[in-house]
Amino acid sequence: MAAQAQRAAGVVEATGVHHEALAEWLHEKGYRVCVLNPAQVAYYARSQLQRAKTDKVDAKLIAEYGERHQDELRAWQPEPRAIRRLRALVRRLEDLQEIAQMERNRLEVADTSVQGSIESVLQHIDRQIDETIKAIKQHIDDDPDLRGKRDLLTSINGIGDKTAALLLAELGNPLRFTSTRALTAFVGLNLRLQESGTYKGQTRISRTGSSRLRAGLYMPAVCSLKRNPAISALRDRLKARGKTGKQIVCAAMRKLLSIAYGVLKSGQPFDPKLAIAH
Repeated sequence: MAAQAQRAAGVVEATGVHHEALAEWLHEKGYRVCVLNPAQVAYYARSQLQRAKTDKVDAKLIAEYGERHQDELRAWQPEPRAIRRLRALVRRLEDLQEIAQMERNRLEVADTSVQGSIESVLQHIDRQIDETIKAIKQHIDDDPDLRGKRDLLTSINGIGDKTAALLLAELGNPLRFTSTRALTAFVGLNLRLQESGTYKGQTRISRTGSSRLRAGLYMPAVCSLKRNPAISALRDRLKARGKTGKQIVCAAMRKLLSIAYGVLKSGQPFDPKLAIAH
């Protein structure tokens, strides 16, 4: 806890979903809650030359960071129940699909004595996947705000129901970001240039952000290179400049995210001509 403008502030580090219960409890008790990106804490620990890593040491470090950066901390607010339910369903679907893939991999090399068991498990998981997909669709259909945002996102060539659900689940309200640059940084698609003196290193994406969103945007971006006129035009410009295939896909992911932010902010469906102009 740290004192701030006569109010106590709780500063916690984002740790998957484990920090949320504590953050909600503090918020309900009237505390000002700030949730830190783990990268912020890691960078601060390195700046302080911290070598030991225990729960007690980490807690002290987080409190110290909060005390020193009070003016920079943004107050955390619990997300609407609809968003939290959608996120739980989307993440459960991801877990089930990973389990199914692992079982399929086992089936390829399994002895005949266990193949029946694996196939039985796969049938059950596939039913669970189907039920979860239906639950996600029903949940979005039943919520006017989510339904409207889904329809705007799926107007974009390259974004289907699955990607729209992922974006809504992981971003919450995308308009809480002040710009596309802030949104891109949250996802970890912002560029990081490595330079020192005359040394010119490679420019890479930071990867300091949501790995779920980066993974989820990859295939839609690949598809949009052919199906989305705005991203096809971007591809042609980057090819002419000698960019590699990987660089082009990363740029397509950023462009797709930028277009998604634009349609949600404007409340207007995707317009290829407008997107090409930008």
